Parts: sequence; C-alpha cells; structure tokens
Amino acid sequence: MRAFKRLLGLPLPAAGTLAFGLMLSLAATAPAQENTLTLEELIQSAQQWANENLDHDALRVLQNTDRQKVEQLLANIQKQFQGEYVIDLASLKEGARKLIPLLEQYQETLPYAIWLKTRLDYLEVADELRVRIGPPKQQPGKPAVVSRPPPQLEREVWIHKLSERPWPKAAKGYVHQLKPIFAAQKVPSELVWVAEVESSFDPRARSPQGAAGLFQLMPPTAKRFGLSTWPTDERLKAEPSATAAAKYLRFLHSQFKDWRLALAAYNSGEGTVQNLLKRHKAVTYDAIAPFLPAETQMYVPKVEATLLRREGIKLAQLGRAI
Repeated sequence: MRAFKRLLGLPLPAAGTLAFGLMLSLAATAPAQENTLTLEELIQSAQQWANENLDHDALRVLQNTDRQKVEQLLANIQKQFQGEYVIDLASLKEGARKLIPLLEQYQETLPYAIWLKTRLDYLEVADELRVRIGPPKQQPGKPAVVSRPPPQLEREVWIHKLSERPWPKAAKGYVHQLKPIFAAQKVPSELVWVAEVESSFDPRARSPQGAAGLFQLMPPTAKRFGLSTWPTDERLKAEPSATAAAKYLRFLHSQFKDWRLALAAYNSGEGTVQNLLKRHKAVTYDAIAPFLPAETQMYVPKVEATLLRREGIKLAQLGRAI
C-alpha cells in the first residue's frame, strides 16, 4: 500500500474533500437503529479498527488529513458486514462504488479494490431486499423494527441476480486446474466456485482484515492447513490455496454435516456457527441465518446461486466430504 494522498492524485485539500464526501455518503444513509456517536468516538473507533486490521504499510502511508476519513469509511463497511441486519448493507452501496475507482488507480491499493468490487453484489442485493420487504415497521412510542428477510427470499434474489452472469474472465484459467485438487481432498469439485464468490478468481484480492488469495484465507487458517504466509505468502498461489481451502471445507462439513452450515462457518468461523446452533437449539442453517453476520447471510446464498448457475447443481445435491 502507498499513501491515499498519492492514490487520489489530487492536491491535499481536494483529496480531503473527496474522502470527506465518501464518508458522508455512508453517514447520510446510516441505519436508524444505530446509536449516534460523537465525531471523536467515530474517529477513535475507526483508528482502533485500522490499527487492528490494516497492514503496517497502509498505516504508515495514511499519515495525512485523509487518514481518519478513509479509516472511518472502511470501518463502517466492516461494522455493517458484522451486524445482523442484511438490509443495513444497502446504505454502503454508493460509498463503495465511489471508493472502488480510487483504489483501482494504483497497484498498491488494487487488492482492496478487488475485494470490495467482489462484494458490491452484497450491497446491491441488500438494496433489492430492502425494497421487497418495505420500510421498517413503526409502532407508536416504540423504535422502528427492521424486518429480517427470510433465507428463502435471499436465495431467490441471488438466483435471479446471477441467472445471466457470465464466467469471470479469470475463471477459465483456474476451474479445470483446481477441480482435481478439491476431488483429491475428498471434497465435491464443484466447490471450486467458492473462489468466484470470494475473489472473482483474482488471487490479488485482499480484505481489510487480512484475508488474501483466491479463497480469501485468513493467516491463522492458512497456517492451520499447511500454508506459509512468510516470506512467501502461499495464499496467493492457486494450487496451495485451493488445497488449504478444500481441507478446511472438508473439516467444516465433517463437523456440521451440512454444506450450508459448513459454508457459513467458512465465512464467519466455526465458533460463530456452533454458538448460534447451541443458543437457538437449532440444527439447520435457516434456523440461525437471521442471526449470522450480515456478510455471511449474503455469502451462503450467493455460493448456492453460483453453483446453480455454473454447475446446474444445488447445495443439497452435493456429495458429502469424506
């Protein structure tokens, strides 16, 4: 990563104005149920998030007047992804669209742009769900209640959205190469399409929280399943990352005996899924879906719709991991 002041390619006052505008585009559409924070609290929250998640190069280069504004924008995206309300993601759509072209201008910031561009689908589907289920329900003297779209509705919207989407350009170079790797790990080879959902088959993708590569593996997960992240980051190599992803999916399916739950755990962590199943005395994905992180609620049906589009197969039709 290099400086956002260089990324913007603008004099500092103009760059600051543009970044400030990006922040306002999110703040103006913030969900009604969020508590109002002071500017100082917002800045402190964003700085703490950046210290914990952005790589050190990014932290070094963001020593300018835009730093707090950019950190706040990325922190808002992560905060809403981790919230329960899928509809809240709709508020991020315009801000993300404005941020992506800025990130795409420079090689150092391109990995974040690829990650965010791949997730624009989440924000667009959230907006469609918002329209479908209508405004929050308001009762006199009580706070507005945000409706939670049922999992079946989310699946229907995703299937429609992806029904005519062509293969990502990069997929043609990877799918046939990586399917045998999944099969060798005793995992349905169709799950290679997880890479489309994670990165659009672009190994350069990197999330602000540190996931990287075709299958967006976090460093601890990569190391857990045999990859090195230093001095060479094997997550950025197609075959090693596919091997680790397949091993992780096999492990998750052996634990949960269900592909929806396994994919939810791949995205949010097995502890998250285990705790929700226990808390709600549930055994199915649909029973806990409304309580999963919003990103995960989008992720699982998108994988389902992608498999249906690419392979003509439903998750329930996949073989079990051996």
